[in-house]
Amino acid sequence: MGELSMSEVVAAPPAVHCLTARALLLGERIDTSGLERADLVSTAPLAFPAGQSGFVVLYRFGVAVLFGLSPLEEDEILTKVGARVAGAATRRDDETLVLEVSPESEDKTLSNGRVAIKDTSGERLLVIADALAKSVALARDERRVNAVFDTIEPFAAELASKGRPPWKRRAMLELIGQTLLVQHRVSGRVAVEDKPDVLWDRPDLERLYARLEDEYELEARGQTLRAKIDVIGETARALTEIIDADRAVRLEATIIVLILAEIVLTLFQMFIQRAH
Repeated sequence: MGELSMSEVVAAPPAVHCLTARALLLGERIDTSGLERADLVSTAPLAFPAGQSGFVVLYRFGVAVLFGLSPLEEDEILTKVGARVAGAATRRDDETLVLEVSPESEDKTLSNGRVAIKDTSGERLLVIADALAKSVALARDERRVNAVFDTIEPFAAELASKGRPPWKRRAMLELIGQTLLVQHRVSGRVAVEDKPDVLWDRPDLERLYARLEDEYELEARGQTLRAKIDVIGETARALTEIIDADRAVRLEATIIVLILAEIVLTLFQMFIQRAH
């Protein structure tokens, strides 16, 4: 049997292995102070290797992103971090992404919903974690804002059709409280438009981030959220003005009643004096 020529040798395709990334909403905030360790890859966000071959990224706005951890390793990390979570989430939003890792691959999103990457360097994983964390945090904020919108809509519809607020003062004050609380919780919590700091040192990862940003519609969702927050703010101001106007009307009515009472009393006194 003759030897194969160089042109007949077919190189084996490079091996591809898969890595699962999982972003979890743990609560309102994660206190990362005191978690510093010698093998930190980043301090803001806090990122470090974990488990046998995994990687963890913690964000102060309440999200943890876990790469390549077994269920047991995940539980161990979440138990340790759980003690540092303020305002633990009653509903744990999550986002899962499968990464196909191959040295010969370009960083790109795939038609099957996965993302192809060249390697699992800390910088590359930080870029992916940033997009996943923002997507999960946006989902929480979108849910909160939409809940207030669902309350505002029937109020606005009845106000438009009848020309007067449908609720009593206490109910309107409660709605103002809800709108202000959502504004406080959502505004400035997650800077969606800010790119991860790692891109300053690794501008070659800009394209990967841009593709992830587009995949999760971060910019569009952020703009929509800000627009809704502005509407909520305007609604709170409008409700306050309605309450103030209602109070002014009631005050004017009270003054008129007092004036009329004084006139009646004066006339009554004059009538009594004439009778005597």
